[in-house]
Amino acid sequence: MGFASRRASVIVALVGIPKNHRRQSMWYLVLATDYDGTVATHGTILPETVKSLERCLDSGRKLVMVTGRELPDLQRVCPHLSLFEWVVAENGGLLYRPATREERPLAKAPREDFVLRLRERGVAPLSVGKVIVATWEPHENTVLQTIRDLGLEMQVIFNKGAVMILPTGINKATGLAAALAEMGISPHNVVGVGDAENDNALLGACEVGVAVANATPQLKDRADYVTTADHGAGVAELIDRLRADDLSSLDQQLSRHSILLGTRADGSEVRLPPYKLNLLVAGSSGGGKSTTATALLERLVEQHYQVCVIDPEGDYQEFEGTVVCGTAHQPPAADAVLQLLAPPKQHLVVNLIGLPIQDRPGFFLSLLTRLQDMRTQTARPHWLVIDEAHHVLPSTWTPATVSLPRHLKQAMFITLTPDLLSPAVLQSIDRVIAVGDHPDETLRKFAEAVEVKPPKRSQKSLEHGQLALWTPGSTDPPEIIKLTPGTGVRRRHSRKYAEGALEPDRSFYFRGPEGKLNLRAQNLITFLQLAEGIDDETWLFHLRAGDYSKWLRETIKDPDLADEAAMVERQHAMSPLDSRGRIKASIENRYTLPASPATPVSSKMSSPEERGKAEQPTAN
Repeated sequence: MGFASRRASVIVALVGIPKNHRRQSMWYLVLATDYDGTVATHGTILPETVKSLERCLDSGRKLVMVTGRELPDLQRVCPHLSLFEWVVAENGGLLYRPATREERPLAKAPREDFVLRLRERGVAPLSVGKVIVATWEPHENTVLQTIRDLGLEMQVIFNKGAVMILPTGINKATGLAAALAEMGISPHNVVGVGDAENDNALLGACEVGVAVANATPQLKDRADYVTTADHGAGVAELIDRLRADDLSSLDQQLSRHSILLGTRADGSEVRLPPYKLNLLVAGSSGGGKSTTATALLERLVEQHYQVCVIDPEGDYQEFEGTVVCGTAHQPPAADAVLQLLAPPKQHLVVNLIGLPIQDRPGFFLSLLTRLQDMRTQTARPHWLVIDEAHHVLPSTWTPATVSLPRHLKQAMFITLTPDLLSPAVLQSIDRVIAVGDHPDETLRKFAEAVEVKPPKRSQKSLEHGQLALWTPGSTDPPEIIKLTPGTGVRRRHSRKYAEGALEPDRSFYFRGPEGKLNLRAQNLITFLQLAEGIDDETWLFHLRAGDYSKWLRETIKDPDLADEAAMVERQHAMSPLDSRGRIKASIENRYTLPASPATPVSSKMSSPEERGKAEQPTAN
């Protein structure tokens, strides 16, 4: 069969795809809700709230409950647990699946001597679960003293007067992560809703964090969106918005996950939304296409948006944090691609170099139908990055009636010049990034291909590291932006510091102003988890003492990160919430978080030194 015949058969197959496979997939697949004060009013889910939860399920979404209650108590007060795919109980300590009644503790049981000592010291009431120990204020001082006396690594979490004691690093975020791992769903496709202090971690772990109207002021400040109604009515309001437009009406205010592109002449940042966007990166050879695409790809990977790179020429085999499917001698198989993408945190490069050039468009279009089906089910892979896109979607590809690429979102197409690409692809583009010597010519060719008026000519040649950003349909000149390059050269991709185990004398210890705590952070990930759960007084004590910058400078040996932390430490008017967020962002911007393991076809996890060499800018 010749290339033209193969292409025609693929087009026929695409036109015949059922409409539910061609529709825009939902982005938000799971609603994770707290119980008391959120979906429940005075400990009970009202009938009208139950109906709203059923409407959420009818939309194809799933429900997860994330609560501080112990499971027997929850089962006693809530007869509707069958609505939920998973229940995260004990504030992240216990996982329960109502359909099978399976229970799984997510940490060790509390030590008997700890519970005995609390009872001896008059702490009552005292509840002991599979993982959690709980009491009420004002017993928090006795709890802290007992933790210190026994030298335990435990944390205290407060919830409207309740005092919850859990192993270090256990909270609603870690519990939700365990449930999502079972479901094969990424946190980027989850909406979390809550009302109290212990929901901070929950909201922060979700793509969208929502506070009901009766939530604490602190949680409202943290939330991306606050409902106008309280308790279950607020959850129903959120569900109605999910069903109406998949929260598209909130896109403008959901900016905390935005992807940095570069800076304007005045130094202000230019960021792109991480979803509902198609990008075209085009320009002359050696103009910076690969540098631009790699910078954006690196930031997507760092934020755990799952990416699938279609690599016709084998240029991405060394990209850190990915596995590679396909070699020069073994073409990739679609089944292997889908299997490797099954874990939400696994990123994949599909290497087409082993396929004859004439077979690449047919293979890609066939694979694309299966990836779209996967997206309908899981909303993943979050991004498709198609390098040398004219190899697989050439200008000669003109489907008869229905264009599948028109329904793609979160796709980045990289090519030499727009007129080499299929018009169906160009029609789907939301932003054009032109690089190289002739950006005006690149934009003109794009405008002609999609039959829109081109932008006013910028009359400027791009300097090294600059790009032109244009929104199709706008007649304004393109915006000239200085690309913020990938951090591969300057980032310390050190797993020892990010996720390893530092020796006790090199770990950071949250002790608090009176030395009542002994919470050890043996790496940066644990440091961030502990910082999320400790009280404001403890956080501020170490902040004012300059302990964070000192540890980052002397132990982590990252002077730039230490300087950023020191700047935050000097801002005495900054709130605990803001200072936590600033230091957390600085750490996450410099260190790659761990990816979930998968069985790689070919894995390239290079050292920082090797990675630095590999990411030196090259002509493309």
